[in-house]
Order: sequence, then structure tokens, then C-alpha cells
Amino acid sequence: MSAAGPPQGARPPPGERREATQGGHHTTAASAPTTAFLLAHPAHFLALGFGAGLMRVAPGTAGTLLAIPLALLLRRYTNDIGFIVTIVALFVAGAWAAQVSGRNMTDADHGAIVIDEVVAFLIVLFFVGDDWLRIAFAFLLFRFFDIVKPSPIRNLDASLKNGFGVMLDDVLAAAYTLLVLALWHRLFG
Repeated sequence: MSAAGPPQGARPPPGERREATQGGHHTTAASAPTTAFLLAHPAHFLALGFGAGLMRVAPGTAGTLLAIPLALLLRRYTNDIGFIVTIVALFVAGAWAAQVSGRNMTDADHGAIVIDEVVAFLIVLFFVGDDWLRIAFAFLLFRFFDIVKPSPIRNLDASLKNGFGVMLDDVLAAAYTLLVLALWHRLFG
């Protein structure tokens, strides 16, 4: 390997840790991003959920929780069409942001990338509504499916290592969540 290292975006050989630049600071792929990294590029700011991804413990949970006030704002200031358009726009922008940020962190699905949880849980909240008990139950279900990754989520997560794949596996977790909620509603009212 040359002194310059592998090309940008290349995966390091097994056992070797590659450095990535975080707003002038270098960090290894296994390191958590910094505030400087968050603010260094608009894609980082979006992908890291406006800072929620900087949480040292459970950043995915923080990203999921971020969706709740966003959904409440969308319900208050827009209609269903506006809510859906926002979800679609955030999905597209999130795929781009996850792609850029994953490449810059040398980890396509780094745990700090939480825009996927935000968008996927917004989908769930669109259908769940404003009832706090339903929101809490949906939150627990979504986190379960996002963490456990039942098939085909696990297969997709393993095979699609790009921004679109990062977003799509959480949308599938949202679909599982909505399916369980629909079955619960049908069986138990």
C-alpha cells in the first residue's frame, strides 16, 4: 500500500483501521464522529440526525425519538400530503446523506447514521397518530425490529451497503412494526 493509503471509500484490509477526516480531525472507522464532523458537511448534519447520532449510547434510539417531535410538528403545520412529501424528501436526502457520511466514516452503516431511523419511524407515526400509548408501543416494536433485523431485513442490511440500503432496511423495520400494529388492532380492537 502506498503512503497515501487506499483510495477514498475503499474498505481497509481485515485487521487494519483506516483513518477518516472529520473536519480536520482524523479518526478511525471504529471511532464515534465528533461535533466537527457533524458540522463539516450538510450530509453529515442530516445523516447524523442533526446531532442525535453523536449520542455515545443508543444513537439509533435517539434518532427514533427525534422522529416524535418532528411528527408532531408535521401534524400541526401541514396536512397528510405534506407529511408524506416530507417523508419522501427525507428518504431521498437521507440516502444521499448516509452514502456521503458512510463513505467519509469508512463504514457504510455506521451507528451514528440515524436519519434512517428518523425517516422510518416517521412512516410509522404517520399511521399511528397522536395517541401516546400507541406511539410508545410502536416505538418499542420498531426498536425491536430495527435491532433484531428479522429476515429479509438482515439479508438486505448485509447485501446493500450504500445509502439506499441504509435507509431501506429501516423502512422494512417500519413495515414489520405497522404489520404487528395492524394485527394487534384487528385482533384486540
